Amino acid sequence: MRVPVISKELLDRLLPGLMLAVMIALAVRFVSEHLGGPAMLYALLFGMAFNFLCEDERFTGGIRFASRTLLRLGVALLGLRITVAEVADLGWPVVALVVAGVLVTILGGWAIGRACGLGNEHSVLSAGSVAICGASAALAISSVLPEHKHRERNTILTVAAVTALSTVAMVVYPVFVTTLELDHQTAGVFLGATIHDVAQVVGAGYIISPETGETSTLVKLMRVACLVPVVLVLSLIFAKRASADGNREPLLPLFLIAFVALVIVNSLGWVPDPVHAVVTPLSSWCLLAAVAALGVKTSLKALAEVGPAPIAAIVLQTLLIAAFVLAGLLLLR
Repeated sequence: MRVPVISKELLDRLLPGLMLAVMIALAVRFVSEHLGGPAMLYALLFGMAFNFLCEDERFTGGIRFASRTLLRLGVALLGLRITVAEVADLGWPVVALVVAGVLVTILGGWAIGRACGLGNEHSVLSAGSVAICGASAALAISSVLPEHKHRERNTILTVAAVTALSTVAMVVYPVFVTTLELDHQTAGVFLGATIHDVAQVVGAGYIISPETGETSTLVKLMRVACLVPVVLVLSLIFAKRASADGNREPLLPLFLIAFVALVIVNSLGWVPDPVHAVVTPLSSWCLLAAVAALGVKTSLKALAEVGPAPIAAIVLQTLLIAAFVLAGLLLLR
């Protein structure tokens, strides 16, 4: 007889905050589709407008659930966008260049972050988001970093900055590769290997041509696949750090196991098209609601106290990956 009572208590604790995050995500999607612009950035800004609710105990449980559990679910479901065969079709020189770009950006980006005065964890968070897949990578990496009073603030700053830069790159990079007279496939590799967020990669690629759009999207998804080993290594590095409640995070987060499993299942062709049509958008909705929840937990005053260093670090990290990939492509020509 106690199970329904417990379930009702849990529902009462989670539902208000969770519904707030979902409603913000719905509003953001409507604005993004009708007026244009990056949905992730809108989610942050809309969420911040409701920061006053963060102190209301009725909302805290659901907001915490959305910013953590929905986030991990969204990242895990990204596995359904990738197959091993698609990655192999790129050719091993391109695969090697993309993987090298990720590694160089993480290591070099960490050094850049430290030089800009950021802490170790903030530097890794910033570099990883630039190296892999923008906001999604920032959220995934943040979820395995040790609990810290500035962790969520750093995450929201990284998501905002990397999303804004990704939007700028979507407009500037197609002009850049056209000026360099790169062929469609080479241009697609550059766009997919350097622009941060998936949506902006797709937009930039198809601005040039369908062939460029297909290549850039595939290269981008290969970078998304790098999320698993990177987050796994980081979770091992920070495994000795206890979380805020005294418990330790598992060495291999369950959402990473789910990600790998879904990549394998998708590669084997075991996912029916109707399931794809439902689950793939669900990943985007989960990430959008998670970002909205992070926005609710973030105050503009806290962001203003950080200063320009995180923005400078992400700009320099973005230039680093662009220069490395371009140099590699010119060598492969």
